[in-house]
Amino acid sequence: MKCPKCSNMENKVIDSRTNREGDMTRRRRECLNCGERFTTYERIETTPLLVVKKDGRREEFDRRKIMSGIQKACQKRPVSIEQMEEIVDRIEKHFQESGDKEVSAVTVGEKVVKELYNLDGVAYVRFASVYRDFKDANEFLSELRNFVKNKEDH
Repeated sequence: MKCPKCSNMENKVIDSRTNREGDMTRRRRECLNCGERFTTYERIETTPLLVVKKDGRREEFDRRKIMSGIQKACQKRPVSIEQMEEIVDRIEKHFQESGDKEVSAVTVGEKVVKELYNLDGVAYVRFASVYRDFKDANEFLSELRNFVKNKEDH
């Protein structure tokens, strides 16, 4: 691993921890050159999952894109980075365990919407408004009314 501060390749592992699911290892490292401490994550490499975009293009599943969308939706909300990472982990795991080699971008987006629905109402509405591309304020208000009604019923 290359040190993020000085780019030295020599470092030592200070601490290793496996997550609850056992599919990722977090390692704290210390650069032997400058003493910088940093964290790395190891995951088991699996067959790449392809996302089929609306225009038919295919690209590799990228958890960073999902995380970016979730972070934007959760901006200035009481949602921790750990909660956001857990959502991305669940989504990635769901699609990897499905056994499918390809999944539509719409399916991925709907999974994110469902996760945010259960996490934070404002984040849900923010993400849904961009993802579902409401044509006008009435569509937006309709979605908001449905959300409030469903939350009141539960």
